[in-house]
Amino acid sequence: MPASSPPQQPRHGSAAGGEGAPVLCGARLADGRTVDVRLGGGRILAVGTAGSLAGPEGGCGARVDLGGYLLLPAPVEAHAHLDTALTGESPGGSGAAGACGSPGSAGSSGSSGASRSPGSSEAVVAGVQRRAVEAALLQLGHGATTLRTHVRIGGGAGLDHLRAVLAARAALRGLADVAVVAAAPVLTGAAGAGGRALLHDAVAMGATAVGGCPDLDPDPAGHTDAVLRVAAEYGCAVDLHCDGADPARLDRVAAVAGELRCRVAVGPCGGLARVPYETAAGVAERLAGAGVGVVCLPQGDCGAVRGAGVGPGRGGAGRGAGVRPFAYAPVRLLRAAGVRVAAGSGAVRDAVNPVGRGDPLQSAYLLASSGEADPAAAYEAVAGQARAVLGLPEVRVEAGFPAELLAVRGDSVADALSLGYSRIVIHRGRVVARTSAVREYCDSGAADPALPRQGLRRTAG
Repeated sequence: MPASSPPQQPRHGSAAGGEGAPVLCGARLADGRTVDVRLGGGRILAVGTAGSLAGPEGGCGARVDLGGYLLLPAPVEAHAHLDTALTGESPGGSGAAGACGSPGSAGSSGSSGASRSPGSSEAVVAGVQRRAVEAALLQLGHGATTLRTHVRIGGGAGLDHLRAVLAARAALRGLADVAVVAAAPVLTGAAGAGGRALLHDAVAMGATAVGGCPDLDPDPAGHTDAVLRVAAEYGCAVDLHCDGADPARLDRVAAVAGELRCRVAVGPCGGLARVPYETAAGVAERLAGAGVGVVCLPQGDCGAVRGAGVGPGRGGAGRGAGVRPFAYAPVRLLRAAGVRVAAGSGAVRDAVNPVGRGDPLQSAYLLASSGEADPAAAYEAVAGQARAVLGLPEVRVEAGFPAELLAVRGDSVADALSLGYSRIVIHRGRVVARTSAVREYCDSGAADPALPRQGLRRTAG
């Protein structure tokens, strides 16, 4: 295969064809090819057969040996809760409140936290910022170079959690991109006046999307309208929490999204798995027609959905009825209707999911192991489809595309989802995280059975 060339000159003054451009050597692609990949200026500059870009005359910079690794577009964390992450073992941890708070906090959704001392407020911001950075780095180590996190506003915290996560976003610049969704529990009537004002303030502060949880509002349809009209006013995206057990609420999302032409995502929609198949299929068709994406949570519900009184058990639209510890949307049904379906992690070690890993590959593994998707489609749900739902540029391992990449030890996508422990994460053309796993076995004492051994492979970069 001849080396491919980028369709346009790389931006940001990259060293295309010059010294210093890093090269990923000997990477295996999902289609079975083994290639070298040259990076520069945050993009893929060239892709060629193994050895064609990293020779002594190649003028390359740092070499990263990816022999034994599968190179994939980096996954995206489509549904995080950085403000409540890592609170599961904290005394009085707020993890159960999730993105939108609990129903009990709705009445104070407009509070700005003015009753607390400034020192108390700053301590809250510092604590949330520290945990948000730690959780984001955890997810970056798994491969997610872009994260979308929901952040609750209102209640006793006012905008403090948002300030903290925005500060964490700034601290992570160059390591990972963080998109922030401001979400309030109540937006309608007199009780929701404060929440509506805070939603406007949140966008002015730097939130990149607006959201909420219609299931927690006394007027779910009015809540949906309020969020989407704020989005239309500011030209930002929408990401709503909705269980979907009441199909009329998802129909309202589809109707308003189609009217206002906003980029809208909704999730986790596990309730669609509890309604009759024909009803769920009809909702899916209307979501697809309006261009609404769905973000499912195979690893477990988040706090907003649990706060709305949704339990962990469910049957299945398109699957046999039964009780499962986690509820997630009927992915096959949604995809068959043409809905873009992404998979997110949701809660990370908070009160809702104290063992949440925040690993996109685990989300893909669960989709594949449950039969909702084959391994390739399951990975696409945390990569290409997730990027499409969030409105991010497409990534392929081809010249000219963004250098957002994940190298996982293995020969195939199925290998990566099953045993992909060793990972090298590339963001904007540079290695930003490495995880190395080495498995060793003791001598059996018998004749050498020629068992396979996983050795430590050194990488440079």
